[in-house]
Amino acid sequence: MTSAVRPHFHALDESEIWAILARNHIGRIAYTFHDHVDIVPVHYIYSDGWLYGRTSPGEKLVTLAHHRWVAFEVDEIHGPFDWRSVVVHGAFYQLSSDDPAWAHALELVRRIVPDALMEKDPAPFRTVLFRIPVQECTGRCAVSQEESSPSRRASFT
Repeated sequence: MTSAVRPHFHALDESEIWAILARNHIGRIAYTFHDHVDIVPVHYIYSDGWLYGRTSPGEKLVTLAHHRWVAFEVDEIHGPFDWRSVVVHGAFYQLSSDDPAWAHALELVRRIVPDALMEKDPAPFRTVLFRIPVQECTGRCAVSQEESSPSRRASFT
């Protein structure tokens, strides 16, 4: 006889949210202009209440220069009812090389892409460093629980 699987949904606490942001390095920035919403995947690194990353020049930067408020999402997905998701809200700040935060951002980015902004950069078109303060954040989680195994939730969270 097969056990029924019942998902359990709950909010993540602050420590779970920080852990998810710290252990992942790919997220999505969502931004709006007029009635149009766009979302783009980016590499990032979480450090001391900020998300740092790099991207390529283009229309999104023009939009973000005028409409800085963004949502940033990071997911860990193991199955339809086994996932975690964190959404951060904050302002997008493009960094220039004369900004003191630029060198720190580059140091952090090089933890995940060691040759970033160097001759052997695997994505040389991504020349713009940015940071987003974690001004608001929420997290949700789904865990599949087999009726016959109540300990399944504890092993996932």
